[in-house]
Amino acid sequence: MRARPRTSVRLRATLAATAVVAVALGVASAVLTGVLAGSLAESAALEAERRAAVTAELLSVPAEPAKPVLIRTVAPDVVVRPAVPEPSAPAFAPTERFAVASLPVRTADGEVLVQARASLHPAATALQTLQAVLLPGIPALLLLVAALTWIAMGRALAPVSAIRRELADITATDLHRRVPVPDARDEVRLLAETTNRTLDRLEQAVGRHRRFVADAAHELRSPLAVLRTRLEIAPPQPLTTEALADVERIQRLTTDLLLLARLDAGEPPEHEEVDLGQVAAEEATRARPRTDVRVDLAIDADIVVRGAADGLRRLVANLVDNAVRHAAATVTVHLRVQDGAAVLEVEDDGPGIPTDQHEAVFDRFTRLDEARDRDAGGAGLGLAIARDIAVHHGGTLAVAGGPPGALLRARMPLRP
Repeated sequence: MRARPRTSVRLRATLAATAVVAVALGVASAVLTGVLAGSLAESAALEAERRAAVTAELLSVPAEPAKPVLIRTVAPDVVVRPAVPEPSAPAFAPTERFAVASLPVRTADGEVLVQARASLHPAATALQTLQAVLLPGIPALLLLVAALTWIAMGRALAPVSAIRRELADITATDLHRRVPVPDARDEVRLLAETTNRTLDRLEQAVGRHRRFVADAAHELRSPLAVLRTRLEIAPPQPLTTEALADVERIQRLTTDLLLLARLDAGEPPEHEEVDLGQVAAEEATRARPRTDVRVDLAIDADIVVRGAADGLRRLVANLVDNAVRHAAATVTVHLRVQDGAAVLEVEDDGPGIPTDQHEAVFDRFTRLDEARDRDAGGAGLGLAIARDIAVHHGGTLAVAGGPPGALLRARMPLRP
């Protein structure tokens, strides 16, 4: 599997553009320097040939018998010597580079060789000037290209960042939200439109699923109530008792499913003042099947929150029921104000929740005690419903301690 790059698209695009421009400028500079050097050298050579031709024209006469002549200097950059040079013939000083042109000429004194030169110093000076401009200019130009590319990529990717932020905030309870569509008609606009169409289909599918669950749970309530009534008035028999227990469990399950459907639908919570301490005390002291477990209370007074009383009752009841189901002998319910929020903690002395399962216990239909009887262990919806209710009221619910023992902590904002 290929490792994913850790750098951003913006940075990679900037580096790529800068590298391409650097290579292009390097090649262009090398070609420009070579062409300029060749052109200046050719110009110097042409100048030397011109000087030799001018001197030759001045010295040339009609052909006559050749006579020996001495080597002489016609001009500082022109030398006239015999056509066949002698070992002792003078040459131009080697201290400076020149372009030299030689031209044989027939003169009154015989055939001579005219040599003219043109200095290459102007060409070298021009090349040095070009290098002095390119050496600091190319890095400065690369920095300018990198800065402009960074700014341009930032503006081009701004709609993508807006789409990402909006998608990150969209959850199952607010699928009605859509990502912003930029005005430019480009690939980013097509991405935004495709994302919105996908969200449309997802919202419709989730809506159909929620309606199905709600309708199914609602339709099951009436026949289950009738069935339970008939079993309750039927003659007592072991089979009747077992059937009644199964019906009660199915009723609890349908009630839980109906509540989950309402929570998933994102219905706004009721805005009423609820004395959370009173609710916690009432639900914690309610009779439960396990009479061998003691429930202790440590509840501060006058802790008021805003929300739905029924939902908060269900949250406390689910947490206490879960603790009683797994406790060895004692369950403690704490309620206090901490950091401007109401903190509800339910602690038991049971085996606790494994560290790697602290989040899994809040998944729906998740049970960590599969070996136990399902009637005693529940359907695995209690903690999931409790967390949804806490989130619905603007709070949180998490495992805060254990093992050994389990500590579940719910935080909810106080009444403004």
